Formats: sequence, C-alpha cells, structure tokens
Amino acid sequence: MTSTQPASRSWLTRNVRVLSAVSFLQDAASELLYPLLPLYLTAVLGAPAWVVGAVEGAAEGAASLTKLAAGPLGDRFARRPLIATGYGMAALGKVMVAAAGAWPGVLAGRVVDRLGKGIRGAPRDALLIVDVDDAARGRVFGFHRAMDTLGAVVGPLLGLAGYELLDHRIALLVRETRRVLPRAERRAVFARVGELPRRYWRVTAALVVFGLVNFPDALLLLRLNEIGFSVVEVILAYVTYNAVYAVSSYPAGLLADRLPRPAVFGVGLVFFAIGYTGLGLTTDAVTAWLLIGVYGLFTGCTDGVGKAWISSLVDSDLQASAQGVFQGASGFAV
Repeated sequence: MTSTQPASRSWLTRNVRVLSAVSFLQDAASELLYPLLPLYLTAVLGAPAWVVGAVEGAAEGAASLTKLAAGPLGDRFARRPLIATGYGMAALGKVMVAAAGAWPGVLAGRVVDRLGKGIRGAPRDALLIVDVDDAARGRVFGFHRAMDTLGAVVGPLLGLAGYELLDHRIALLVRETRRVLPRAERRAVFARVGELPRRYWRVTAALVVFGLVNFPDALLLLRLNEIGFSVVEVILAYVTYNAVYAVSSYPAGLLADRLPRPAVFGVGLVFFAIGYTGLGLTTDAVTAWLLIGVYGLFTGCTDGVGKAWISSLVDSDLQASAQGVFQGASGFAV
C-alpha cells in the first residue's frame, strides 16, 4: 500500500534509486549498439532496408508478448527473479548480436534482448511505486525514465565499461515484500487481468490507437542517413535525441503530478506530430537537428507520464498486470 508520509519527501525510495541505477547501466550497454544497428545491417552485412524493419518488428513483438505475460506473473509471484532474468537475457542478447556474422544472427540476438526487456519491464514498474503516493508517481516514473535515457546518452560515448558483470546482480538489492498466495490462486495467473477496471481499458485502448501511427526509432535513424547524415552524425543525433529525452523526463513527470496527466501526455503528442511529420518531409540537415530535439520532447512527455497515468487507474495488487498489458499492447501497435 502507499505510504502515509508526504509524497514530496518519500517518493525517492530505495527501489526508485536502485532500479534507476540499473536502468542507467543497462541502457548505457544497450545503446552502444543500437544507433549503429541499422547501418550495420545495411552497409556491413548487406541486408536490404526491409530487414531493419523486420528485425525491429520481430524484436518489439517478442517484447510485447512477454510484457503481456510478465505483468500478471509479477502480480502473482516474486517480481525480483523476473527482473533479474530479464537483465540476464539482455546481456546474452547483446553478446549474440556482437557475434553475428549475418542478419539472422542479429535478429536472434535482438529478439533475446527484447524478450529480456519484456520480462523485466512490468514487474520493475510495479516495484518502482511501492510505498509511493499516487500524487508523486509522475516524479517517480519521470526520474526513472531520465536515468534510463541518460544511459542512452552515455552508452554510445563511453561503451560498456564492464557493465555486463554487474547489471543483473544489482537487481538483487531491490526490496520486495514476500507474498504467499494460495495454490488455487497461483494456477489462475492471468485470471485477474479481467479485474482491471473499465477506465483502465478505455485509456489503454486510446494509447494503443496512438501506437498504430508510431514507428520504430531505427527507421528514423535510416531517414537521417537518407537526408545526408554521416555515420558519426547519426550517432550524435541519437545521443542528442536521448539527451533531450532525459532532460525533459523528470520535469514532465513533475508537471504530471501537478496538472492532469492526460494534458501533459497530450502536449507530448503535439511534439510527436511536429517531429515525425517534419523529419518525414525535410531534406535540410539543420532543420533535422532541430526536429530531433522536438522528437526527444515527445518521448520525455509521454513515456514516464503514460506509466504514471496507467498506475493511477488500478489498485496496488494489479500494478504489474496493468503495466504489462498496457506496454505489451502498445508495443504490438508500433
């Protein structure tokens, strides 16, 4: 249940600190490879452009499937093992991508990596808000997304830095109260998804519809290359996007704790429309740089805010299920 302490003093809990640090390190490792992946597939491995979309589509589809399953599992069983398993699979997936000599190997590695993401995501988000008042959850998710995305800024610049030895072990520092459930309840892992309230399904459906018009970021990186960006400029553009995303995430979360969360999310959608439409139409490099920043504001105003919005619609014992279904359905839509 939520704490009775004032939210302004209690929202930065141990779970928030530890899980944010883990996400920072994980993204620093993952994003070393990601901005180069579209160019690596097409220019080095000789894969056609459609393979880039196929690889990312398969990877995100795998993540979405596991999110749908991991959410209900996280509400029935211990969440820490799911989180640790997810980070371990992410480490394995990165090794597979690095060792791949053809695009099917990259596909397999990305699928394993994203399966790990799907397994850990919803249980982690549920643990983030343990003992946090609803009025402070925008700040919690905003801070977490800022730290996660800061890793995406540092990763392409500094590399792995020995992270693979630490990421899945750090998750063991997270605190979780042991929950003992009757055996009959354990057999009905997915039954309580039906207990999610109608208002939750309305919001989730609306956000999934938005996902239908979104596209994987890898295709945006290819678009920058078409505009005339060099490999170095593509990497720096991706760093710029993540820097704006990281810097804007916490302020957006703070606003979402003080203003209606749908309103803050709506501002993010305006940034999305400007950024995506502009990048699709422009052929000017300077304009493209500006639009990359606008696109970063879109993600900063929607990612953590969306999770905080969803968390406010359900009770504490359904948090992992709510996040898993929402994130899984949104991933399928993209």
